[in-house]
Amino acid sequence: MSHLPAEQLSKLRAAVIQQREDIEHRLKNNAHYGLQDSMRDMTGDLTEIDNHPGDAATELYHRSMDISLLERDEHELDDIAAALAAMDKGTYGICAVCGEAIPLERLNAVPLTRFCKEHNPRQSSPFTRPAEEEFLSPPFGRTSLDEHEQNGFDGEDAWQIVESWGSSNSPAMAEGNDISSYNDMEIEADETEGFVEPWENFIATDIAGNHTMVIKGSSYRHYMDSEEGSYLLDPQAKKERE
Repeated sequence: MSHLPAEQLSKLRAAVIQQREDIEHRLKNNAHYGLQDSMRDMTGDLTEIDNHPGDAATELYHRSMDISLLERDEHELDDIAAALAAMDKGTYGICAVCGEAIPLERLNAVPLTRFCKEHNPRQSSPFTRPAEEEFLSPPFGRTSLDEHEQNGFDGEDAWQIVESWGSSNSPAMAEGNDISSYNDMEIEADETEGFVEPWENFIATDIAGNHTMVIKGSSYRHYMDSEEGSYLLDPQAKKERE
């Protein structure tokens, strides 16, 4: 049997019934948040498939909000029905977890509750994380792998690919003081691509691997000007430099 006095139980029943009537009255007057009409009738358009999805974005947002409000009222009606059934069985006011009596103060504040304060499930938020984090090691720590002793495609590589197509920045906004070209603004713009050693970018052979030759392009000149190589090994280059 319920631990509540008959007078208190009667007041709580009246409050629960009044709450049910308020919800039913609201749903009846607003046509279940307007969901009794189709979205096409609500907007006045001939079709819900517009030329651009953004044209119907506002209507779709309000429609989804109305669905959420209706679901909330339906859940609350289910809780009201369960509370009235518990009152008829004499189990109202008993915690569904520990079986202890729920204080009257709590029942007056939340008449539909089935739990005491200590066992209210809303107090413990679920510890759920996105499934994608199982692939990341550690989570959200894979932006750059340069600092780790491993190789792999990371966030920095992804940004370098995007940045190679241009950005809204200009050389004036670059961090360095010696930026003279948009290409120099890219992250690690001088990073070698497709080769390991810089000289591999201008050393070539024929298809059989013979007849080694030097392609005297910009990479070659940059390599020599940075004093990585010696013009003495290339007499013709020495003459051109002089």
